[in-house]
Amino acid sequence: MAAAGIVLAGGKGSRMQSDVPKQYMELLGKPLLYYALKAFEDSDVERVVLVTAEGDEEYCKKELVERFGFTKVCGIVAGGAERYGSVWNGLKCLKENVEENCAIKSKTGEVHVTDGAPDYVLIHDGARPLVTAELINRMITETEQYGACVAGMPVKDTIQMTDERGTITLTPKRDSLWTAQTPQSFEFFLAYNAYEQLMQEPEINVTDDAMVVGLYHDIPIQMVRGSYTNMKVTTPEDLVLAEAFLKKRV
Repeated sequence: MAAAGIVLAGGKGSRMQSDVPKQYMELLGKPLLYYALKAFEDSDVERVVLVTAEGDEEYCKKELVERFGFTKVCGIVAGGAERYGSVWNGLKCLKENVEENCAIKSKTGEVHVTDGAPDYVLIHDGARPLVTAELINRMITETEQYGACVAGMPVKDTIQMTDERGTITLTPKRDSLWTAQTPQSFEFFLAYNAYEQLMQEPEINVTDDAMVVGLYHDIPIQMVRGSYTNMKVTTPEDLVLAEAFLKKRV
């Protein structure tokens, strides 16, 4: 069964206090985005669409895909104004399978146009550089069984809910709480049809892909254990921590 990835890299990283978008900031001498693409390159996915900020397509092609020889990147498309629009653009690229956008250049130099949409799609935030090929492969296996999966980890801290004044109103049981990560993976047309409907009513507030699929499909979504190191790089302090984790891998 064929699986594809969508790597989202269109954010501006306003909390990074830098003029350089966070996805291009260097970790151990390579762009942050390199590490997520490398994990997908080393995994069992057959193709990857990279969704970037509008105007960055050529830069990503030359400075990431061609520079590092990522043979599975079959398309580079501009993102939308919001995250859900970026995911939708990636899904459309995979479905349309247009030669100039979704042609895979093999290591031998031959170009192959894949035959139709994939069976499964894994959607990943490019700002999570510590994802591994092993996790990606487990997500594919779990999606074959469940149809919809989210990588995540049990929370370590007690979570408090408050009202608008900051007064604690509820303390949920910690053993039932997980932090959601990416990749989030689905049968392809579950995700495609859900996002197609969402684009007709974009005023709905959604923060991740599982929310979108759950909104339009009555399907249980399985939580898959990820890793506490599969962090999202958001602040300058996160860069330091991510670099420390990467050094342990070398």
